[in-house]
Amino acid sequence: MSPSATTKIHVTALDGIVNVNSLFTLALFLGLSQPISSSAASLVTDPSCAAATSTGEDFLVFHVYAFSSFLFSSLVALAIKQAIVLSDNSAADITSATNFAAAVVDNVLGPGYYESLVHVNLKALRLGTLISGLGSILGCGFLTLALVNLVQIKLGVLSCGSLYTVAAIAPLVTLVPLASIVYVFLLLHAFTR
Repeated sequence: MSPSATTKIHVTALDGIVNVNSLFTLALFLGLSQPISSSAASLVTDPSCAAATSTGEDFLVFHVYAFSSFLFSSLVALAIKQAIVLSDNSAADITSATNFAAAVVDNVLGPGYYESLVHVNLKALRLGTLISGLGSILGCGFLTLALVNLVQIKLGVLSCGSLYTVAAIAPLVTLVPLASIVYVFLLLHAFTR
């Protein structure tokens, strides 16, 4: 396991994962604050189009799965970030060759930039970032399923073909997977570089 140099960019990317997961977790709690059991919570007038009890149960279960996925992803990202910080703090001995390298890096990239370089296991960093990203993708999928169930509870089940239900669910099932595909390709690109 040969260590490789890494920079603030990795820490910034890990911070980004944690921040986005925090926003999604906030959305989860806002979704859970919606009343789903009372008939006043639904806008459906036709009883045959009202969502079954199982839809409400799925709504809650998918929220829990999404929360677990986002929490897992954030904890992995924070653990990697902490390992980078600890690695940075443990690098105490600096030789004259390292001082020369620091001077070159500071001249090229700017003063103070070399201090942000630490030696970490690049394979472990990539694997951890990949696992954290996959946790976020799973969380987005579960959150999307929870929102589909919420729409069916509020506006009626999809099988009734309500224009409002379809109009609310269509962007969810097209834009979220599209964004997830872009995220996966960028994650895999970063994973292989």
